[in-house]
Amino acid sequence: MPSVETYKAERTGNPLDIVEQIVAANEWAFDRRSDEEMAVEVPGKWCDYSLFFSWCGEISAMHFSCALDIKVPGNRRAAIYELLSVANEKLWLGHFGLWSEEQVPVFRHSMLLRGARGASVESLEDLVDIALTECERFYPAFQFVLWGGKAPHDALASAMLECVGEA
Repeated sequence: MPSVETYKAERTGNPLDIVEQIVAANEWAFDRRSDEEMAVEVPGKWCDYSLFFSWCGEISAMHFSCALDIKVPGNRRAAIYELLSVANEKLWLGHFGLWSEEQVPVFRHSMLLRGARGASVESLEDLVDIALTECERFYPAFQFVLWGGKAPHDALASAMLECVGEA
């Protein structure tokens, strides 16, 4: 499972400046498209994840998404929507959705920073770490529904099975 390396930096007005330092410290490929947008590729256990950060200074909010590298065929969308619903019940932070343009599952979260001195390194590291952890945890459930033909509740139960010990 990917882990986020800690990077010490001072708080700034634009949280993408801190995100860029975290991404560089982890040696992940990224594209800082503008002061408001950044795209990042992160290798995972199951697939590579596409992270996208968007900063809106007018409302002091940062939107974050983490797309899974799985295409959802049209005939499986209803089952995936049901899986998204039951998976979201298990999350404390963020939510899963289906990116309609690309038809891929995506984890999303937004941070409101109005009144704060800025985003902290720790909060941004946690944001990325939580997203990657949840995507790794739920990826098998998506595979079970899409390619294994399992019902969403069964797929989630199989994916959430905690293994103890070694074989």
